[in-house]
Amino acid sequence: MGNATQSPETPQNTTTRPRISFLGCGYLGATYAICFAELGYEVVGYDVDAEKIDSFSTGTVPFHEPGLPELLKKNLESGRLRFTTDVQAVADFADVHFICVGTPQRAGEHGADLSYIEAAVTDLSRHLSRKVLIVGKSTVPVGTATWVQEIVDRNAPADLGVEVGWSPEFLQESNAMHDVLRPNRIVYAAQSEWASKLLKDVHRGIMELAAVEDREVPVVETDLATAELVKVAANAFLSTKISFINAMADLCEVTGGDVADLARAIGYDNRIGNRFLRAGIGFGGGCLPKDIRALTARAGELGVGESFRFLGEVDQLNTRRRTHTVGIIADLVGRPSGPAGPDLSGVRVAYLGATFKPDTDDIRDSPALAIARKLRASRADVVVYDPEGLDNAKSYAPELSYVKTLAEAVEGADVVCAMVPWEEFRTLDPEALGQQVAERRILDGMNAFYPEQWVSHGWTYRGIGR
Repeated sequence: MGNATQSPETPQNTTTRPRISFLGCGYLGATYAICFAELGYEVVGYDVDAEKIDSFSTGTVPFHEPGLPELLKKNLESGRLRFTTDVQAVADFADVHFICVGTPQRAGEHGADLSYIEAAVTDLSRHLSRKVLIVGKSTVPVGTATWVQEIVDRNAPADLGVEVGWSPEFLQESNAMHDVLRPNRIVYAAQSEWASKLLKDVHRGIMELAAVEDREVPVVETDLATAELVKVAANAFLSTKISFINAMADLCEVTGGDVADLARAIGYDNRIGNRFLRAGIGFGGGCLPKDIRALTARAGELGVGESFRFLGEVDQLNTRRRTHTVGIIADLVGRPSGPAGPDLSGVRVAYLGATFKPDTDDIRDSPALAIARKLRASRADVVVYDPEGLDNAKSYAPELSYVKTLAEAVEGADVVCAMVPWEEFRTLDPEALGQQVAERRILDGMNAFYPEQWVSHGWTYRGIGR
């Protein structure tokens, strides 16, 4: 993360800063709370999960994010940061309350579940005794802010005039501290000059740090609907870009093309750019899949669903990558798929990677883990190693075998599947690895290797679209 793990050397502002709360201490809320305390604000993090609050209060981050544990301990010691389950204390403390609770996909549907937002806002509103600003940061369907204002109006004392604003988050797991402290843009919406000034004050610390480092941070102040749409629009665009290059990978596979060269060539066009053009096993995580489904569902509710039909195909193309990859592995070991899928009985698979991306322990909607489960369902002996995600993977997919080292995973393997581009996997030595496996076969699900290097060491190499 480079300098993302360093403490910002920001001079403390002598003007009054608003006190801030973050409701929901999951990945989003906790990271923001810790980083805003580092910027010099007085911050409280709130959650109904007492075990989670105890963990943060004692200096332990219950998820993997590089550099965050050190920053947590520093700011607990400074006294600027604390965590609580007491909503009354939160209501009394903060001038600005950020709503950071989860908005998962509704069970059996594509739309977003807003029950956590409703519960958090209702509870907070009932405990307020002065005018404050409540700002949504969770990713939500367009129109949610207006609904949240209605919840506030029903539950907060009428004479307080509590207002709702919105400011979407743009965190990337494994780079989250950098994304908070040094964002590539700030977006927010307010309903009055009072709220607009308060949001400027909230973000002053970020702007001061940017000035110290001689950077500019673009600020977009807009209306509520646009602020709600920014995050889902960005995720829909990125999802489409990923699925596009994976579709081209399929075409390359049947024509003898190389999707890596293709991506590099079109990426030089600055209208396209080269980011998110690495073909592979597809996207996952807690944001992109659910967000494009929620956007499609909301568009349908608003009568413009036809315009978003393409996102359904983006989603399906991404999901099909998982079955397609199993077919590649089956072909690689000489067990091509039949009508009922491949029979991989007796095939030992060294499976490298379980998380949805490197440098995180998050296995939510992980393509790698989904493919591993499909391989096991095809009776393969799947031995999984991941630098950080083993505990979460074990809880979700107990039918797989797990080991604590890469060496244990590859010993006697009939095929190596390198699925998540952890640095430990990207730097594998073909010859040294070849001494440990039973057969020199490798699937480069990361498309991170040079095929010629592996072939020169006697490996049968398969990439995605190569």
